[in-house]
Amino acid sequence: MATKVTMEALSPTMEEGRLVKWNKNEGDQVKSGDVLAEVETDKAVMELVARGDGVLRKRLANEGDASPVGTLLAVIAAPDENIDSIVGSAAPAAAPAASAAPAATATPSASPTPPPAQSQSAPSTPPPQQAAASPSVAPPRPAAPRPPAPPAAPRGNGSAQPAAPSTPGGRQRSSPLARRLANDRGIQLGAVQGTGPGGRIVKRDIENAKATGGGAARSAAADRLATEGDFKDVPLTQIRKTIARRLAESNGPVPTFFLTAEYDATRGAELRTQLLEMGEQYKVSFNDIVIKAVALSLAEHPEVNAHWLGDKIRHFNRIHVAMAVAVEDGLITPVLFDADRMTLWEISEKARELAKKARERRLMPEEYTGATFTVSNLGMFGIDQFTAIINPPEAGILAIGGVEEKPVVIEGQLEIRQRMRVTMSCDHRAVDGATGAKFLQTVKRYIENPLSLVI
Repeated sequence: MATKVTMEALSPTMEEGRLVKWNKNEGDQVKSGDVLAEVETDKAVMELVARGDGVLRKRLANEGDASPVGTLLAVIAAPDENIDSIVGSAAPAAAPAASAAPAATATPSASPTPPPAQSQSAPSTPPPQQAAASPSVAPPRPAAPRPPAPPAAPRGNGSAQPAAPSTPGGRQRSSPLARRLANDRGIQLGAVQGTGPGGRIVKRDIENAKATGGGAARSAAADRLATEGDFKDVPLTQIRKTIARRLAESNGPVPTFFLTAEYDATRGAELRTQLLEMGEQYKVSFNDIVIKAVALSLAEHPEVNAHWLGDKIRHFNRIHVAMAVAVEDGLITPVLFDADRMTLWEISEKARELAKKARERRLMPEEYTGATFTVSNLGMFGIDQFTAIINPPEAGILAIGGVEEKPVVIEGQLEIRQRMRVTMSCDHRAVDGATGAKFLQTVKRYIENPLSLVI
């Protein structure tokens, strides 16, 4: 009996998937559980496995095609089984999915049958020798020469100057000073318009070329325009589509307010140094310290460790902290489950493992779903302060800025301390201003007394 291979919902929020790679060809023997293809979901690249035994008789989607969940992708059946009815009924649904996928236009088809456009292409022009040997065949007309690019507008007196003539050795005429300046500044003389006598390149031409981005840089820009045009459209990946949809769901409907606080991170920096002196296995980052502080603070403020569910607010007794990780096409938030029960070193080890898997697109759905609160850190990119967008149905997210030295007054004395700024985005439907402020005060206590995080 034939087995239909459909686009499965490989993640809880997946609505469509993009077929990245076929691992089986038509005619290959297939067993249940074999990996048929790799599919890009809204979060990661997942494996699509066979649900039956037989031969992969027909593939109905090409690599690069995006298809909604439930779309028929292939058919597994016995070698002599008639599958015409299955393939025929799937054709109307499969065609729009393929044509609607922008990525498919840039990805060569995996089907062994050449497209009609290739089979009907015009014959290539015969070489000149072949045309001369056949008098009955008219020789091809030479292609019209491409008009040269207009010369750059000259500087100075505004009158047009002829191009710099070449010397008998093929080098353009230029003054010794102009040649030295061009060499020092990495400017190609061939791309500079001379304005001296007889089109000679002089000092001012090199200076103008540098000021206007001329020379090699201007030539490279012209080459890029010639090959790529004025712009390039980049098809949306599944993760970017999901990010766009989720942000629209959050930034509009969620009534958000922001709370910003500044913490003293000097003791945290000292703790990191002391732990590193004990050995590489004790190395922790500021992000690890923040995650641990947030987890312990959520235990004291369960009203922040919550989800807004429309007709009720769900307060969680377990604390699962998600951390935002930048990936090639956007970001993803792997989760540290029961983070309040983890040691600082367990958080450090698990965070590095999850970040590595996220960048390699190897996260499983159970590793990036189920968070009760999220932390987003851009401090390592030199960002002092920012606001993050809440990931519904969570009630809040904490944005972490960088740690930097600042002059501060402590007990009447001016001191240089390490400071960091944090901003909490709160869903006002679930978290009030005073509630969020008290939560940030607790986070401050843990950050500024980091020894409490390790005992």
